[in-house]
Amino acid sequence: MLAAAAGQAVSTVQTVSAEDVAVMNKVVLLGDSVFDNSAYVADGADLLAHVLRQLPIGWLAMLLAVDGSVMADVGRQLNRLPADATHLVVSVGGNDALAVSAVLNAPSRSVADTLLRLAEIREQFCLEYMSTLDVVLAVGLPTAICSIYDVRYADPDQKRIAVTALSILNDCITRAAAVRGVPLIDLRIVCGEDADFVNAIEPSEQGGKKIAAAIVSFLAKHEFRSGRAELIVR
Repeated sequence: MLAAAAGQAVSTVQTVSAEDVAVMNKVVLLGDSVFDNSAYVADGADLLAHVLRQLPIGWLAMLLAVDGSVMADVGRQLNRLPADATHLVVSVGGNDALAVSAVLNAPSRSVADTLLRLAEIREQFCLEYMSTLDVVLAVGLPTAICSIYDVRYADPDQKRIAVTALSILNDCITRAAAVRGVPLIDLRIVCGEDADFVNAIEPSEQGGKKIAAAIVSFLAKHEFRSGRAELIVR
Protein backbone atom coordinates (compact mmCIF):
# COMPACT_ATOMS: atom_id res chain seq x y z
CA MET A 1 0.00 0.00 0.00
CA LEU A 2 1.49 3.30 -1.09
CA ALA A 3 1.35 6.63 0.69
CA ALA A 4 -1.15 9.05 -0.77
CA ALA A 5 -2.22 12.64 -0.41
CA ALA A 6 -3.29 14.30 2.79
CA GLY A 7 -6.86 14.15 4.11
CA GLN A 8 -9.52 16.15 2.46
CA ALA A 9 -12.95 17.41 3.35
CA VAL A 10 -15.72 17.07 0.81
CA SER A 11 -19.40 17.88 1.13
CA THR A 12 -22.38 16.81 -0.86
CA VAL A 13 -23.72 19.22 -3.43
CA GLN A 14 -27.16 20.03 -2.11
CA THR A 15 -29.29 22.94 -1.00
CA VAL A 16 -29.73 23.12 2.76
CA SER A 17 -31.70 25.52 4.89
CA ALA A 18 -30.39 27.29 7.97
CA GLU A 19 -32.23 24.71 10.07
CA ASP A 20 -30.50 21.86 8.21
CA VAL A 21 -27.10 23.41 8.78
CA ALA A 22 -27.81 23.71 12.51
CA VAL A 23 -28.21 19.93 12.81
CA MET A 24 -25.45 19.03 10.37
CA ASN A 25 -23.50 15.84 11.14
CA LYS A 26 -20.00 15.07 9.92
CA VAL A 27 -18.52 11.59 9.77
CA VAL A 28 -14.72 11.41 9.64
CA LEU A 29 -12.95 8.40 8.13
CA LEU A 30 -9.68 7.36 9.77
CA GLY A 31 -7.13 4.71 8.85
CA ASP A 32 -5.56 3.49 5.62
CA SER A 33 -6.28 2.77 1.95
CA VAL A 34 -9.46 0.86 2.71
CA PHE A 35 -10.91 4.38 2.88
CA ASP A 36 -8.24 6.32 0.99
CA ASN A 37 -8.51 4.24 -2.20
CA SER A 38 -8.62 6.96 -4.87
CA ALA A 39 -5.23 5.91 -6.27
CA TYR A 40 -6.59 2.46 -7.10
CA VAL A 41 -9.90 3.18 -8.84
CA ALA A 42 -8.58 5.21 -11.81
CA ASP A 43 -11.46 7.27 -13.20
CA GLY A 44 -14.06 5.55 -11.03
CA ALA A 45 -15.58 6.80 -7.81
CA ASP A 46 -13.50 6.30 -4.67
CA LEU A 47 -14.96 5.30 -1.31
CA LEU A 48 -15.40 8.88 -0.10
CA ALA A 49 -17.43 9.72 -3.22
CA HIS A 50 -19.69 6.73 -2.55
CA VAL A 51 -20.18 7.76 1.07
CA LEU A 52 -21.14 11.27 0.00
CA ARG A 53 -23.64 9.95 -2.53
CA GLN A 54 -25.30 7.70 0.03
CA LEU A 55 -25.42 10.03 3.02
CA PRO A 56 -28.78 11.66 3.69
CA ILE A 57 -29.28 15.42 3.63
CA GLY A 58 -27.81 16.98 6.74
CA TRP A 59 -24.60 14.93 6.63
CA LEU A 60 -21.05 15.69 5.53
CA ALA A 61 -18.02 13.40 5.28
CA MET A 62 -14.31 14.03 5.71
CA LEU A 63 -11.38 11.81 4.81
CA LEU A 64 -8.41 11.79 7.19
CA ALA A 65 -7.37 8.22 6.37
CA VAL A 66 -4.12 8.03 4.42
CA ASP A 67 -2.99 5.19 2.17
CA GLY A 68 -0.17 3.23 3.82
CA SER A 69 -1.06 4.13 7.40
CA VAL A 70 -0.55 1.77 10.34
CA MET A 71 -2.11 1.86 13.79
CA ALA A 72 0.54 4.26 15.10
CA ASP A 73 -0.57 6.84 12.52
CA VAL A 74 -4.17 7.12 13.73
CA GLY A 75 -3.26 9.45 16.59
CA ARG A 76 -1.63 11.85 14.13
CA GLN A 77 -4.75 11.74 11.97
CA LEU A 78 -6.82 12.65 15.03
CA ASN A 79 -4.66 15.73 15.50
CA ARG A 80 -6.34 17.08 12.37
CA LEU A 81 -9.86 16.22 13.49
CA PRO A 82 -12.19 19.17 12.88
CA ALA A 83 -14.13 20.62 15.78
CA ASP A 84 -17.45 19.89 14.04
CA ALA A 85 -16.85 16.14 13.67
CA THR A 86 -19.75 14.10 15.07
CA HIS A 87 -18.94 10.47 14.15
CA LEU A 88 -15.81 8.42 13.48
CA VAL A 89 -15.18 5.28 11.44
CA VAL A 90 -11.79 3.56 11.65
CA SER A 91 -10.26 0.95 9.35
CA VAL A 92 -6.68 0.11 10.30
CA GLY A 93 -4.48 -2.90 10.94
CA GLY A 94 -4.03 -4.30 7.46
CA ASN A 95 -0.65 -2.66 6.97
CA ASP A 96 0.45 -3.79 10.43
CA ALA A 97 -0.44 -7.33 9.36
CA LEU A 98 1.55 -6.94 6.14
CA ALA A 99 4.56 -5.80 8.14
CA VAL A 100 4.76 -9.16 9.95
CA SER A 101 3.63 -11.38 7.08
CA ALA A 102 7.13 -12.77 6.53
CA VAL A 103 6.46 -15.14 9.41
CA LEU A 104 4.14 -17.10 7.10
CA ASN A 105 7.09 -18.26 4.99
CA ALA A 106 9.62 -18.66 7.80
CA PRO A 107 11.11 -22.11 8.46
CA SER A 108 9.65 -23.92 11.45
CA ARG A 109 10.53 -26.94 13.56
CA SER A 110 6.89 -27.88 14.23
CA VAL A 111 3.31 -26.71 14.06
CA ALA A 112 3.56 -25.79 17.71
CA ASP A 113 6.60 -23.61 16.99
CA THR A 114 4.69 -21.77 14.27
CA LEU A 115 1.67 -21.28 16.51
CA LEU A 116 3.85 -19.81 19.22
CA ARG A 117 5.25 -17.28 16.76
CA LEU A 118 1.75 -16.39 15.63
CA ALA A 119 0.65 -16.11 19.26
CA GLU A 120 3.38 -13.53 19.93
CA ILE A 121 2.30 -11.53 16.89
CA ARG A 122 -1.33 -11.75 17.92
CA GLU A 123 -0.62 -10.59 21.47
CA GLN A 124 1.32 -7.56 20.27
CA PHE A 125 -1.31 -6.73 17.66
CA CYS A 126 -4.08 -6.95 20.27
CA LEU A 127 -2.25 -4.60 22.61
CA GLU A 128 -1.60 -2.06 19.88
CA TYR A 129 -5.13 -2.26 18.48
CA MET A 130 -6.76 -1.76 21.89
CA SER A 131 -4.43 1.15 22.61
CA THR A 132 -5.28 2.72 19.24
CA LEU A 133 -9.00 2.24 19.79
CA ASP A 134 -8.79 3.83 23.24
CA VAL A 135 -7.09 6.88 21.73
CA VAL A 136 -9.94 7.17 19.23
CA LEU A 137 -12.66 6.66 21.85
CA ALA A 138 -11.08 9.29 24.10
CA VAL A 139 -12.34 11.87 21.59
CA GLY A 140 -15.83 11.06 22.84
CA LEU A 141 -17.61 10.63 19.50
CA PRO A 142 -19.77 7.72 18.28
CA THR A 143 -17.33 5.35 16.61
CA ALA A 144 -17.35 2.24 14.45
CA ILE A 145 -14.35 0.07 13.61
CA CYS A 146 -13.70 -2.31 10.71
CA SER A 147 -12.24 -5.79 10.49
CA ILE A 148 -9.44 -6.58 8.03
CA TYR A 149 -10.92 -8.08 4.87
CA ASP A 150 -9.73 -11.35 3.34
CA VAL A 151 -6.92 -10.83 0.84
CA ARG A 152 -7.28 -11.94 -2.77
CA TYR A 153 -3.92 -13.48 -3.63
CA ALA A 154 -3.89 -15.25 -7.00
CA ASP A 155 -2.22 -18.38 -5.65
CA PRO A 156 -4.92 -20.44 -3.84
CA ASP A 157 -2.59 -21.81 -1.17
CA GLN A 158 -1.09 -18.40 -0.45
CA LYS A 159 -4.58 -16.99 -0.12
CA ARG A 160 -5.67 -19.74 2.29
CA ILE A 161 -2.58 -19.22 4.45
CA ALA A 162 -3.03 -15.45 4.57
CA VAL A 163 -6.76 -15.60 5.31
CA THR A 164 -6.16 -18.08 8.12
CA ALA A 165 -3.46 -15.87 9.63
CA LEU A 166 -5.64 -12.77 9.32
CA SER A 167 -8.42 -14.52 11.23
CA ILE A 168 -6.07 -14.60 14.22
CA LEU A 169 -5.59 -10.82 14.06
CA ASN A 170 -9.25 -10.17 13.32
CA ASP A 171 -10.00 -11.89 16.60
CA CYS A 172 -8.21 -8.98 18.28
CA ILE A 173 -10.44 -6.49 16.49
CA THR A 174 -13.62 -8.42 17.31
CA ARG A 175 -12.67 -8.67 20.97
CA ALA A 176 -11.81 -4.96 21.09
CA ALA A 177 -15.25 -4.12 19.70
CA ALA A 178 -16.94 -6.35 22.26
CA VAL A 179 -14.91 -5.07 25.23
CA ARG A 180 -15.34 -1.40 24.32
CA GLY A 181 -18.94 -1.74 23.13
CA VAL A 182 -18.51 -0.30 19.65
CA PRO A 183 -20.06 -1.48 16.36
CA LEU A 184 -17.90 -3.56 14.05
CA ILE A 185 -18.19 -3.38 10.26
CA ASP A 186 -17.03 -6.81 9.12
CA LEU A 187 -15.32 -6.14 5.81
CA ARG A 188 -14.77 -9.88 5.30
CA ILE A 189 -18.50 -10.17 4.69
CA VAL A 190 -19.07 -6.76 3.12
CA CYS A 191 -16.38 -7.39 0.49
CA GLY A 192 -17.04 -11.05 -0.21
CA GLU A 193 -16.47 -11.13 -3.96
CA ASP A 194 -13.28 -10.99 -6.03
CA ALA A 195 -14.78 -8.05 -7.94
CA ASP A 196 -14.73 -6.05 -4.70
CA PHE A 197 -10.95 -5.78 -5.11
CA VAL A 198 -8.82 -4.06 -7.72
CA ASN A 199 -5.80 -6.13 -6.66
CA ALA A 200 -5.00 -8.53 -3.83
CA ILE A 201 -5.41 -5.96 -1.05
CA GLU A 202 -7.14 -2.81 -2.31
CA PRO A 203 -10.90 -2.22 -2.68
CA SER A 204 -12.29 -1.63 -6.16
CA GLU A 205 -15.01 0.85 -7.01
CA GLN A 206 -17.57 -1.90 -6.34
CA GLY A 207 -15.93 -2.74 -3.03
CA GLY A 208 -15.81 0.92 -2.05
CA LYS A 209 -19.51 1.27 -2.77
CA LYS A 210 -20.28 -1.69 -0.51
CA ILE A 211 -18.11 -0.38 2.30
CA ALA A 212 -19.75 3.04 1.98
CA ALA A 213 -23.19 1.41 2.30
CA ALA A 214 -22.09 -0.33 5.50
CA ILE A 215 -20.79 2.95 6.91
CA VAL A 216 -24.06 4.72 6.13
CA SER A 217 -25.96 1.79 7.67
CA PHE A 218 -23.99 2.25 10.89
CA LEU A 219 -24.75 5.97 10.92
CA ALA A 220 -28.45 5.51 10.21
CA LYS A 221 -29.33 2.46 12.32
CA HIS A 222 -26.99 2.03 15.25
CA GLU A 223 -28.33 2.99 18.68
CA PHE A 224 -25.41 5.11 19.78
CA ARG A 225 -26.49 5.40 23.40
CA SER A 226 -26.82 1.64 23.87
CA GLY A 227 -23.12 1.09 24.51
CA ARG A 228 -23.42 -2.30 22.81
CA ALA A 229 -21.21 -3.89 20.21
CA GLU A 230 -22.99 -4.62 16.93
CA LEU A 231 -21.93 -6.53 13.85
CA ILE A 232 -22.58 -4.68 10.57
CA VAL A 233 -22.25 -6.64 7.33
CA ARG A 234 -24.14 -4.51 4.80
